[in-house]
Amino acid sequence: MISFALGVEDLADTRFAISPLHETVLSLRVLREPGLHALHLPWRRSVLGSLDGLDTGLLMSLVGPDRAVPDFLTPRPASFAAAFDDELAGVRRTPPDVVRRDLLAVYTRGRLPDVLQEATGGGDAGVRRLREAVCDLLARYWEIAIRPAWPQLRLGLEADMTYRARQLAVGGARLLFADMHPNLRWHDGVLHIDKMIGRHRVAASGRGLLLVPSVFAHKPAPPVSRDEPPVLAYPCRGVATLWAPTPTTDAGALTSLLGAPRARLLGLLDEPLATVEIARRLTVTPSAVSQHLRVLHATGLITRTRDGRHVLYRRSPLGDQLAGQSPDR
Repeated sequence: MISFALGVEDLADTRFAISPLHETVLSLRVLREPGLHALHLPWRRSVLGSLDGLDTGLLMSLVGPDRAVPDFLTPRPASFAAAFDDELAGVRRTPPDVVRRDLLAVYTRGRLPDVLQEATGGGDAGVRRLREAVCDLLARYWEIAIRPAWPQLRLGLEADMTYRARQLAVGGARLLFADMHPNLRWHDGVLHIDKMIGRHRVAASGRGLLLVPSVFAHKPAPPVSRDEPPVLAYPCRGVATLWAPTPTTDAGALTSLLGAPRARLLGLLDEPLATVEIARRLTVTPSAVSQHLRVLHATGLITRTRDGRHVLYRRSPLGDQLAGQSPDR
């Protein structure tokens, strides 16, 4: 178990961040173990055929036998939404002794793979070469596997943060962590993270807690090392619909009447959804969605309800009839 002891100031400084580097590194687990998260199998199938020419042996070696990844590859994000290149530039500056420490930490139950053993067994020069090789490889992997889907991934992450921020505002830390994951437990100012390879307690000591939602995290993922400041990558909501095909409607009278974008939007709203979640599912911008929502609401085809700071939209009975759906809910 790893625990974060958070004081009043740390709770006041609890923040969220989005990290494309975190997503890139954590996605390696799904590539290595397809059964780990079956919901990502469509993504995995689409990516595998494009990795020819990459050193996948080195990529897979970055995931330890307990599925941990080296802390230096998932550093604490320096801003709310840093660019991938900026995050990777920070990794390239990691001191050799930290690279060596973090690699050994994820292989506590066994010997390092040969590709890592050769670099870490010698002096700092070998570790630096390995660090550069890993960074170059991750840069290529990002372009192939993650960057094409990043707009869609980011909308999902932002939708999760919107939900979590409301939980924190309404119920404080207890409600924030209540449904984040079964392995998380908040008690008496301490966040306990179960089923970790580490066994230590970290005092935040004024450094706050940084929460990083992740599409590819299958469970909470704090740093392995006790020396790192409190940061927690956690599984975000909405993964079940992430790789689903964009909903479409019959290209008939409804499309002719409303236009294809609004017809697709109307077909989606059989459940209450916020603007950012609608945008994520349709893979468009929230501003584009807002324009269509205003028109559909003005014509009585959808209803809207305020839930705290968020507005939820749903088809009205008239909208159900127009879309050919039963109004019974």
